[in-house]
Amino acid sequence: MRVLSILCAALLLPGVALAEPEIPELSWDDLVPSDYRPENLLGNLDLSTLTDADPRAQETMEKLKKRWEDAPVVKTFTGQRVRLPGFAIPLETDTTTAKSFILVPYYGACIHVPPPPSNQIVLVNAPGGVNIKEAFETVMVDGTLRAEAARTDVGHAGYTLTALKVTPYKE
Repeated sequence: MRVLSILCAALLLPGVALAEPEIPELSWDDLVPSDYRPENLLGNLDLSTLTDADPRAQETMEKLKKRWEDAPVVKTFTGQRVRLPGFAIPLETDTTTAKSFILVPYYGACIHVPPPPSNQIVLVNAPGGVNIKEAFETVMVDGTLRAEAARTDVGHAGYTLTALKVTPYKE
């Protein structure tokens, strides 16, 4: 009962703040299941022996694209508040803010073909909007993560993140 009284008093006293709980900062590796081996998708195929016009190259590209769209996700963090740094690609924007954007682990992702696997693409919803001046700005997103697939024009996201705060990323 004494702890409850102290907490109530702290909430009523001006200038007394309770410590914010520690929010885990994820790395992009945290979003990939430990047993996922995308390099095994090619089997024994030697890519150096193929040209772009080779039907085997086109067939392999289609297989990779499908498997990357369906890449497995890690559900451990679903519903948790997390922080994730990355490169932002605005999707739904007006003249000053983005209400949604894709977060990717490296510069140029989703512009080049193929895009990263879906477990390396996060759709960020920022209901209040966020100022992203240009594609591939580096940001830190703080919000609630879900292992929830989403299709966009630039790639298939394996995760969604509802942003509570988006700030420029500083190492």
